[in-house]
Amino acid sequence: MKTNSQPGRELRVESREQTRDGLVFFCHRPSTLDPRLSARAFTLIEMILAVGIAALVLAVIGSVFFAALHLRNVAQAAVDEATPVDQALAVMRRDLQCVVTPTNGTSKILSGDFRVGTLTSLGISQPVAIEMFTATGAMRDNAPWGDIQKVTYELKDPTDRNSPGKDLYRSVTRNVIAITSTPDTQEQWMLGGVQKIEFSCYDGSQWSDIWDTTGITSVNTNLPVAVRVRIQLAGNNPANTQPIEILVPIDSQSRTNMVFTTTSGG
Repeated sequence: MKTNSQPGRELRVESREQTRDGLVFFCHRPSTLDPRLSARAFTLIEMILAVGIAALVLAVIGSVFFAALHLRNVAQAAVDEATPVDQALAVMRRDLQCVVTPTNGTSKILSGDFRVGTLTSLGISQPVAIEMFTATGAMRDNAPWGDIQKVTYELKDPTDRNSPGKDLYRSVTRNVIAITSTPDTQEQWMLGGVQKIEFSCYDGSQWSDIWDTTGITSVNTNLPVAVRVRIQLAGNNPANTQPIEILVPIDSQSRTNMVFTTTSGG
């Protein structure tokens, strides 16, 4: 009986040792058993570094994005501000390039005067800076007017009293042979915030701020060689702001402005 009981006891002792070894196995950290498992994990310092680098990259991207957005807004504002000026200068240049030669005090059909200075024009309530006859009128089938029209440029008080400067208007008279004392004039708004506008005429040797071909005894009996336009915009300090300037050559010149009369013999 003793001999039969010892093998069973040895089996029980062996099973207890195996169970204890298994507990010891599961209680140990994986890093001490398999180094490959520890290499696949991230430490706390590595996580902090990764989050910090990601935050830095996002901050740089955000700053670049907002800088590009600000630059886009500034460029768009500059374009919006320059568009009315460019349009006004383009129309003014076209009027001067298509100006009609004067007739020195006579009232010829489809030919008129050219005047520069502080003037009073028929049908315009405000003083004008220039009065000219130019071939820029649009001919239409439903309108009886030709392409020659009288054009003036003048400054008027703005509708909004809080706006700086004045508004530049272009007044057009299509019926140049009207028999009424007050012709029908159409006003076109060109530019706002204008402090001053000046027209200067070049006669080939010097510039003059006054040019008038309406009188028979006028000194200036022909068109100027060139016209210079200066527009001073109103701002916080107009004295330090450079004016906008364009120079328009006048190609239309008449060889003579004399009025010839013919007599027939009997």
